Amino acid sequence: QVQLVESGGGLVQAGGSLRLSCAASGRAFSSYAMGWFRQAPGKEREFVAAINRNGTNTIYADSVKGRFTISRDNAKNTVYLQMNNLNAEDTAVYYCAAGPWLRSSALAYDYWGQGTQVTVSS
Repeated sequence: QVQLVESGGGLVQAGGSLRLSCAASGRAFSSYAMGWFRQAPGKEREFVAAINRNGTNTIYADSVKGRFTISRDNAKNTVYLQMNNLNAEDTAVYYCAAGPWLRSSALAYDYWGQGTQVTVSS
């Protein structure tokens, strides 16, 4: 069992930056790939970024490639999402998730956090 808690969301102007954090507790954090997903009002949850167990491989959604960076610190049991050059379309609740494999499908992740709201004003 893994418990995930996101933080770092908030209100930011278009063009600004935020860094989300996801702290994990429970079973060995380094045994899980970690992903970030987001859900905007009236839309389905969508993949944002993911990182493998040791942080050597990452994947991104096309919509965030070049603007967002996912990273992890296994010593701190934390995964991060650095978000730069934000725009209104990035407004959503952001969730972190843990699973056995590096995948972009939400179905591949077994554990989920409660989410943190990111609002970008234009």
